[in-house]
Amino acid sequence: MAEQISLELAEWALGEAKRNGASAAEVLCVSSEALAAGVRLGAVEKLSHSRERRLGLRVFTGQSSATASTADFDRESLAEFIAHAVGLARLTAADPWSGLPDPALHPKSLPDLELADPGRGLVEADEALGIARAAENAALKLDPRIKNSEGAEFNSGRGRILFANSQGFTGEYEGSSFTLVVAPIAEDSAGMQQGYWYTANRRFGKLEDAESVGITAAQRALRRLGARKAKTTRAPVVFEPNVAAGLIGSLAGAASGPSLYRGASFLLDRLGQSVAASNVTIIDDGTMPSALGSKPFDGEGLPTSRKPVVDKGVLKTYLLDSYSARKLKMQPTGNASRTVGQAPTVGTTNLYLAPGPYTPEQIIGSVQSGLYVTDLMGFGVNLVTGDYSRGAGGIWIENGELAYPVQEITIAGNLKDMFLGIEMIGNDLHWRASVASPTIKIAEMTIAGQ
Repeated sequence: MAEQISLELAEWALGEAKRNGASAAEVLCVSSEALAAGVRLGAVEKLSHSRERRLGLRVFTGQSSATASTADFDRESLAEFIAHAVGLARLTAADPWSGLPDPALHPKSLPDLELADPGRGLVEADEALGIARAAENAALKLDPRIKNSEGAEFNSGRGRILFANSQGFTGEYEGSSFTLVVAPIAEDSAGMQQGYWYTANRRFGKLEDAESVGITAAQRALRRLGARKAKTTRAPVVFEPNVAAGLIGSLAGAASGPSLYRGASFLLDRLGQSVAASNVTIIDDGTMPSALGSKPFDGEGLPTSRKPVVDKGVLKTYLLDSYSARKLKMQPTGNASRTVGQAPTVGTTNLYLAPGPYTPEQIIGSVQSGLYVTDLMGFGVNLVTGDYSRGAGGIWIENGELAYPVQEITIAGNLKDMFLGIEMIGNDLHWRASVASPTIKIAEMTIAGQ
């Protein structure tokens, strides 16, 4: 009979590591189950069900370490696996910054963040297909110009995390997730344009209904029809929430430990200084109940928390795991992130730009001539210098109104200037992912077209 993931198993594995000569060790056990159901033009295109159990191990011999993972839970096989991992650690070079976190930083108790839906397990295949079909049908029926589809997909998953280390910390939690994505294609005499929309939540009952997701996706495809190039200019740029979230994520990347200790961040040595306009507050909060990025402890067993990364324009904290904190002579912030079999790195939890007082309509209405960005392409962000250049698509604003779609353009600036140039922030913060932002208006950027 297969061994089940349990605290007893984790503690046995830690004991085995110690018996083989490890000075310290961590065990991360993950079990998960997922179902994905996709349709295209009503026909089933994807139907998959998966179950996975893995045990990840990080062992130390002094300040040398090794990481490994396995799906074999037989005790005899596990014993060999653990002995091999300790042997690998002995062969690696010592790193003076490596090691488990300060034991005093481990939490004495863990909050219940309600990360698993109590009323729904995995959604069955027939229901998942029905939800995907309903979303796609709503998109296809909205307008005769919606003539094709890249499909619709519904995913549901549930998993359990168990973490323990040789310092006596143990913790575990369960989580669930549900996601619906729709991608219809609009067509007219000028060509085809694809739209896209989605809803995601840890609670099945809090998803947007399938029909409204399909309708929104279709509307986003239709508004791109007849797109033209814009003339090269400098003008105000308004970022819709989905693309604004990417900007917030870029700033968090520059504020993360690995970027900082490598000297690869424009935020190096900027703590306590103004790095954005005074209306900008960016928060990382791992304690929000039922939120997609929440967790009661991070990848090293340290508590997550709510902390302003930027408060009224001033950089207040970096995002650090124990390794980067030691290198920077600071304290970890509960932002260690890891996957099974990998050493911790730094990640955000629920990262967001605090909403402002303006409706999206008020923000667009403030622009005489400028760009409303709805899509970004490419990865032209240099965190060392802050230089920013991305392919973009969207809608041109004339006299405070959305006038016509534009595509095949590039927007460029520098993140330092862009964050200082945030003039207006919307009141439309909605959570669809673990990084979120309302609509924002940047005073001026270079828009390169024809």
